[in-house]
Amino acid sequence: MGRILRYLVTLVNDLMTKQVGIISLNDSIDTTPPQGNFAFNIFASLAGFERDLIIMRTQAGLSAARARGRKGDRPKGLSQSAKEKSYAAETLYKGKKLSTRKIAKQLNISKTTLYSYLKYRNVPLTKEIKGNES
Repeated sequence: MGRILRYLVTLVNDLMTKQVGIISLNDSIDTTPPQGNFAFNIFASLAGFERDLIIMRTQAGLSAARARGRKGDRPKGLSQSAKEKSYAAETLYKGKKLSTRKIAKQLNISKTTLYSYLKYRNVPLTKEIKGNES
């Protein structure tokens, strides 16, 4: 129903003013009796607290990593296996015997990755003709 505690509590309170309760079919939540509403609010508060702790720990970890000199970005360029696949992609693409879909399937990559590899190798892209699915 909601991941942000304040919106979830607002939604439940709005429903309660309209005399609408929440009964979960998957969890043991029933806000119709006062005890169920109380339990729901406790669980919602605990979930919000846990979310805040995760945010705080993540920020502390990122700060500690920055203090050690880590930037957190992905390494620039391609891995060795990606470079090899980009070379194979270029060769197959320039051969004009397979469609981009088939090249991607043969190399076990997505079409988006195929185009990224071709761009990395500065291969000029040509418009593919629809029926050229050989």
